Amino acid sequence: MTTSTALTTGEARTRLHELTVIDVRTPGEYAGGHLPGALNIPLDQIQRALPDLRHAADHGDLLVVCASGARSENACRILAENGVTAATLSGGTGAWAADGHELHRPQGTSRATWGMERQVRFTAGTTVLLGLLLGLTVHPAFQLLSAGIAGGLVFSALTNTCGMAAMLAKLPHNRPRTADLDNTLAALRNL
Repeated sequence: MTTSTALTTGEARTRLHELTVIDVRTPGEYAGGHLPGALNIPLDQIQRALPDLRHAADHGDLLVVCASGARSENACRILAENGVTAATLSGGTGAWAADGHELHRPQGTSRATWGMERQVRFTAGTTVLLGLLLGLTVHPAFQLLSAGIAGGLVFSALTNTCGMAAMLAKLPHNRPRTADLDNTLAALRNL
């Protein structure tokens, strides 16, 4: 595989048995449904996982997935910069599910966490409304809060990055438990 490879859901499905699938979404998103056999290493933990990902790549091809493909592309870029080749799943788990392929959910998952895109939309919308409300009732300068969020959304679209998602990923419900990440890294070492 080359670092710029993107597999369609059909290609990934036929090769799933030979791929090591790394899901770079938050643990809550992963728990909501992931590709069969996928291991969860959130995007912000990729640097920590590099030695184990390099080991896994030496033993077979890596497929990196997220909700829509943007985070997995970022993860593939980080991996490529560190000499690890990987492919991404075109359209992410959203496309996987839309094409009728099964998503697995961990046993005992009691509470679903919103996907990161939904968390960003909620936070951005709430902040814009708060800025407008405070601008009307307290001081017009609060409208700058709404303008700042609008500018951030435009920048996010132009660069295909999301600073708000990076900040939200640091919230406790979006963080992996240390034991879970350690178990995932151990599984990569045992490939």
